[in-house]
Amino acid sequence: MSPAAVKPVSYTPEGAVCISYSDLVSDPWSLGPAIEEAFGSNPKSLGIIVVHDLPEAYKSHRERLLKLAYKFAHLDQDVREKYTDASSRYSFGWSHGKEIMNGKPDVLKGSYYANPVIDTPSATDENRTTYPEYYGNNIWPKADEKGVEGFEQAFKDLGELIFKIGCELAEACQPFALAQLNDASISLPKLISTSHTAKARLLHYFPPSPDAPLPAEDEPVDSWCGFHLDHSLLTGLCSAMFLKEGNSGEEPTVVSSPSPTSGLYIRTRGGELTKVSIPVDCLAFQTGEALEVATGGKLGATPHCVRVGGNSQNASDISRETFALFMQPDVDQALSPTMTFGQFSKKVFDEHYQNQGGSTM
Repeated sequence: MSPAAVKPVSYTPEGAVCISYSDLVSDPWSLGPAIEEAFGSNPKSLGIIVVHDLPEAYKSHRERLLKLAYKFAHLDQDVREKYTDASSRYSFGWSHGKEIMNGKPDVLKGSYYANPVIDTPSATDENRTTYPEYYGNNIWPKADEKGVEGFEQAFKDLGELIFKIGCELAEACQPFALAQLNDASISLPKLISTSHTAKARLLHYFPPSPDAPLPAEDEPVDSWCGFHLDHSLLTGLCSAMFLKEGNSGEEPTVVSSPSPTSGLYIRTRGGELTKVSIPVDCLAFQTGEALEVATGGKLGATPHCVRVGGNSQNASDISRETFALFMQPDVDQALSPTMTFGQFSKKVFDEHYQNQGGSTM
């Protein structure tokens, strides 16, 4: 890479590295310094990169799906429960109160899981049995389910767009891959683009209630959802949308966050706690532990959590909606000379779920 081809590194006001999507598409390897600054071993590295200048469709796809997250969470409980799947450890379809966080069931948020690029993954019978979290079939609300019509297509439209951008970002990360991944047949982009294990998580954080109050402002930022590492190669993140409940039959209203302390918190390589905001018209991508393994530690994951705080009076009728896409290889793919992705991820699942079911994704 010639010095003239290298793009200067830009930052958000909070210090997160940001890049232009047009640069990512036209000359991904020119972004080497930005990738290293965002994902590398520097003590100030946050393990996150913000992509701006996105395709025009992103804005409408995001708004449409996040409002549907709100609407699905407001369906009757018996309707929502029709779309759960215990056999996948609640890693397909609807999940609420199944995940264990800080030793207790997480009832603050509900999740809808699906693979946005493949409805029925190709896998051996053995892998389907051993890894039900990855190789199950998508579960979609019925096309005529009142209130959430168009849910499946909206989920796929946003997920497929983020997946495409994630593959392009993986190309910019390729120069940091281990020697065994320098063969184009198993490059980082191909590990993602040919995989059948991609998983998206549509999240609805319920307004606080007596049974599920928000953390107090003076509690630790991870008092509800503990700091953790993603185990994907890359995780794509949308900016959260806050919705204020309307009267019966009315559409919710998009509002600003009820608390300046709400949001994504990351510990840098050096241990400094930083709150990172994702602009509404941008996407963020975080590194997962699988990328750390695949690059021999050149690019690494960082501990992070999401805090949904705020004064209970201000937040009593406000929900938070967001969307994350976890991009990773198939389970038989070697990440390093000694470990497959399946071996690696199975250990993570077993550590985080105490026979409860649910997904760390």
